Amino acid sequence: MTDRRLPPGSRWSVIPESSGIQSPLYNSPMSAPIRVTLNGAPREFPAAPTFSQLLDELALAGRRLAVERNGEIVPRSRFAEARLADGDRIEVVMAVGGG
Repeated sequence: MTDRRLPPGSRWSVIPESSGIQSPLYNSPMSAPIRVTLNGAPREFPAAPTFSQLLDELALAGRRLAVERNGEIVPRSRFAEARLADGDRIEVVMAVGGG
């Protein structure tokens, strides 16, 4: 069985699929968990979040960053509508200033 514990303070919740309850996060019927690789580490979500939801969960909303999905940049204009899919490889890269 997979360890499904969530980090402290996480806003994600896991509702058993057998409950028939719709996800309060995305207002859609529950389905199999979404498994992605995020910056080289495996992550699991109870449903497919948008990129905006992902960045909120990571406390990165509003930061200067770039997001890449499977080798292609995700335009910031698509963050609110584009959703992660099972098996995606996601890289989040922060802008660093300096001289």
